[in-house]
Amino acid sequence: MKMVMAIVKPFKLDEIRDALAQVGVSGMTVSEVTGFGRQKGQDEPDQRSDYEVNFLQKLKLEIAVADDMCDQVIDAIQKSAFTGRIGDGKIFVYNIGNAIRIRTGETDRDAV
Repeated sequence: MKMVMAIVKPFKLDEIRDALAQVGVSGMTVSEVTGFGRQKGQDEPDQRSDYEVNFLQKLKLEIAVADDMCDQVIDAIQKSAFTGRIGDGKIFVYNIGNAIRIRTGETDRDAV
């Protein structure tokens, strides 16, 4: 199993959610986060002047998926989050050792 974590622009959430539903994702966790990347918190950096680092509002999506769904989920996020402008975000994928559904005790793929 994999955990797909994506940092995206907030206004893309509905589009991303719809794209994930189309590939069979039944749930995700969404957190409001702030941060900055290469653009140092600027929407359009000005190469000619110094500027201060500002934290931008982003959303962090976390989606636990079976290994065989991982590529579809990544593709759905990448296509639906794309604007072509700086700050579109990042996708990270890491392995999940175990997953347990608290209510039923189901484990791993059944828990997702």
